[in-house]
Amino acid sequence: MPIDAEKEITRLWRALHGAQDEIGKTYYRWRQVALEFAGPGAKPLDVGLRAAEIFGKEIGKSLLPRQNWLKGEEAFLMNLGRSLAEIWGVEGGIAAAEKGVAGEVMIRCTRDPWPSWAKEYGVPMEEVALCRERMFQAILEDVSVFFNIPLKLELQKAIARGQGETVMRLYKAA
Repeated sequence: MPIDAEKEITRLWRALHGAQDEIGKTYYRWRQVALEFAGPGAKPLDVGLRAAEIFGKEIGKSLLPRQNWLKGEEAFLMNLGRSLAEIWGVEGGIAAAEKGVAGEVMIRCTRDPWPSWAKEYGVPMEEVALCRERMFQAILEDVSVFFNIPLKLELQKAIARGQGETVMRLYKAA
């Protein structure tokens, strides 16, 4: 029986988008549950940042086997930057890592689905920006320890802040 390749690709594409949509919605559903359990005195931003930290720690552990220092510092940072950019891709965003000035990598995201999901659940946009930054910083913590390299990440612009793109600067701390 012949397969209609275009129809099959379309079906898979829709399934991928559905799965990506559930990633963010599930995160915000769990955020709501955590806030309810935490009680009326809980600060939503604190709950969101803690969740981002936990997610980042787990993702960081999975990145370790794919990182290496064999080609030197510049290649290591670029590879790590690409790995961080790919996280957005998995979630349905568009991001890339590019070489910055000496010793740094710029991670640029031009399409981020998280602000849309946050809006559905009434989450402030500043929380979206801060949680992404915290998650990526938590990813870098284990990578820094494992490779004995102090790494830093700075959020310079954020789609969630209405700045058109999200830009993060990854570099080796002095």
